Amino acid sequence: MDFYEVIHTRRSRRSYRPDPVPEDSLKRIADAVAHAPSACNRQPVKVLIVRNAELREKICSIYGRAFLKEAPVIAVVLGNESEAWIRPEGDSIVPVDAAIVMEHLVLAATAEGLGSCWICAFRRAELDRVLKLEGTPWKSVAMTPLGYSDAECKTNACKNINELFEVID
Repeated sequence: MDFYEVIHTRRSRRSYRPDPVPEDSLKRIADAVAHAPSACNRQPVKVLIVRNAELREKICSIYGRAFLKEAPVIAVVLGNESEAWIRPEGDSIVPVDAAIVMEHLVLAATAEGLGSCWICAFRRAELDRVLKLEGTPWKSVAMTPLGYSDAECKTNACKNINELFEVID
């Protein structure tokens, strides 16, 4: 799939078939994640690909939306503040680096014919506990189901380009 086709067809999918995600697709998605830029190339981000049914069930209990349960895979993006570049003001850049990784992940998933839905509306401390991250430098940042979509998505209206993109000469 052409890059711009990926950009124009990626949608938040909220319905999934139970079909497994092919290993080759996961490898290509992993490669896309590995090539995501990060501040000073510190790469303070990791992606967990959760296929284990019991762990997926625990994750789903934290988020609570039915569509997450339908997907055969849940990808969780983690950030590590101790490895991240810090702004001069003292703010960690982990949220930005994690967002870049997540965007690479969902775009690569789209190129593979898979659906995804970027999720941040979860109880972070509970997810970190379920993932056994306590006592580690890792914290959950975002997650997405991965799988073949079971429904078509409507195209969302975008703002006018002039509202989003400005050239200053």
